[in-house]
Amino acid sequence: MIKTLESEDYSRWDDFVGASKDATFFHQAGWKTVIERAFGHKTFFLYVENEGKITGILPLVHINSLFFGNTLVSIAPCVYGGIIASDEQSYRELDKESCRLAEELGVDCLEMRNRVQKTPERPHKDLYVSFRKDLDADAEKNFLAIPRKQRAMVRKGIEAGLISVIDDNIDRIYRAYSESVRNLGTPVFSKKYFQTLKDVFADQCEVLTVEHNGRLVASVMSFYFKDEILPYYGGGTDLARELKGNDFMYWEVMRRAVEKGIKVFDYGRSKIGTGSYSFKKNWGFVPVPIFYEFYLVKSAAMPDINPLNPKYRFFIAAWKRLPLAVSQWVGPLLSKDLS
Repeated sequence: MIKTLESEDYSRWDDFVGASKDATFFHQAGWKTVIERAFGHKTFFLYVENEGKITGILPLVHINSLFFGNTLVSIAPCVYGGIIASDEQSYRELDKESCRLAEELGVDCLEMRNRVQKTPERPHKDLYVSFRKDLDADAEKNFLAIPRKQRAMVRKGIEAGLISVIDDNIDRIYRAYSESVRNLGTPVFSKKYFQTLKDVFADQCEVLTVEHNGRLVASVMSFYFKDEILPYYGGGTDLARELKGNDFMYWEVMRRAVEKGIKVFDYGRSKIGTGSYSFKKNWGFVPVPIFYEFYLVKSAAMPDINPLNPKYRFFIAAWKRLPLAVSQWVGPLLSKDLS
């Protein structure tokens, strides 16, 4: 039987996520709260129950935007999603129900953000890769595993006197992140979204900030899940380039994670051919394709809403010139509908 998640069943849902080897941080029930509270989107967190036991889950978000289309996504704005099931029958039931729901809602398409290919017969994007790497329990071995040129950047940050601290609020991560994405020509998420992430995921969420003589250099919000760490939202000020702040920051995230017994460093998703893609490869991480698969409903083709699309070239150029305060005010009105 397929059911829709209610608040009283959050713990049962998360117990299933915790026991599944295929589930990710982004499959947790807390994302329902985050998305509804921060963005106001309608969510459909579906699960299969057999004899009182959850045997499959599928978190879905409905984004209906004048500018960016009408889509049903598992799960936006997260990098991983899709169906997690303990048996094939549960998987098929959830897949069938998601397609039925997409038809009922009249969306352009249904998008499943799978880490591996699930339905080869459906169209998928060859745009994204993930970067994941096992960590050694010895921090020095992890340091030496960083390619020489990038390791030199970390050393320069150390020699410059950079230090890392853990912030108990989101003020500095929001400032650093919003400045970085503005410089890339991308609308920033709202500060409310960052605060909601911190509130909902609490012990799983950590903000590490890099300082130089008390001045903000860079900051990153990371998530802990099982034996993994995911440095997810990060950015730097103008000082970061000069002082090699980003390299130092990610090394500090890795070093501190190893001290906590973390075994996997997930550098997240990047678009092929972008600066973040090159940065992560330069750290010695191997790109692995991830499969965003589509069930087309009203649309004849997959959506192409990304900064590499030439039709957004002039928008991006103009956005880069916005004052930071203006980008922080206008950006959330657009970014909430970006997936």
